[in-house]
Amino acid sequence: MSTLSHKLSANQVNNIWSQLREEALLNQAQEPVLRDYLHTFLLNRQSLSDAIGYMLAHELVGETVDTALLYGVFTEGHKADPTILTAALADLIAIIERDPAAAGKLLVPFLFYKGFHALQAYRLAHWLWSQKRSTLAFYLQSRIAKCFSVDIHPAACIGQGVMMDHANGIVIGETSVVENNVSFLHSVTLGGTGKEGGDRHPKIRAGVMIGAGAKILGNIEIGAGARIAAGSVVLQAVPPHVTVAGVPARVVGIAGCDKPSEEMDQIVLVPEPLGSTPK
Repeated sequence: MSTLSHKLSANQVNNIWSQLREEALLNQAQEPVLRDYLHTFLLNRQSLSDAIGYMLAHELVGETVDTALLYGVFTEGHKADPTILTAALADLIAIIERDPAAAGKLLVPFLFYKGFHALQAYRLAHWLWSQKRSTLAFYLQSRIAKCFSVDIHPAACIGQGVMMDHANGIVIGETSVVENNVSFLHSVTLGGTGKEGGDRHPKIRAGVMIGAGAKILGNIEIGAGARIAAGSVVLQAVPPHVTVAGVPARVVGIAGCDKPSEEMDQIVLVPEPLGSTPK
């Protein structure tokens, strides 16, 4: 996934926006019950950035926070930091390229994939954190956790082209770093190992795939292009381009490709120990 890893051109943004609108118009004709929904959250919006902010403001608003005011914060953040939109589109394209359930279409992931929504809401919270608006950033963290079952500290640093498949139960701690083109399955934790302060969370390098239920704990580095098998508990640094599995995790082989996050191959065949009797 390198399509949107760098600065987007205006033509790229416009092409994606046009494709989304075309898909919305087609679905409106096929499913009249969604007509008002599609108009409200996409067809009546002025731009891709506007659609993202409007949709998330309505999803995340609480009982005592005005939707229009929260929408205004999204608009402010997108204007102040264009990389928020760049990252959003890279995340969206990552879904299309890696998730066969998306069937090559933009509309359904854009409107309905909560992993995508959680990441874009986090990106605004991270911008607020960088502006020292920590209370509102924590409000968004809380709402993201309640609405999408994804808990990302606003101080965490996450690159673009990131996919959170299904997304239920993902937790990313305060000092975590996630580089570009990483894929998460559900129930992944990037956590600490106790109550110590300071830099205490994992550093996930580019191209890593983290399988469902994996727990990566402590200030350790997961090397570029590594593959973390489902259910693993990783307590030590992982070299680049290997597969680790188990509790605690150990190296069981090579990653099998340059960028496991793109291939999404989750079948890990652990070799039998030397001297064991074949089954």
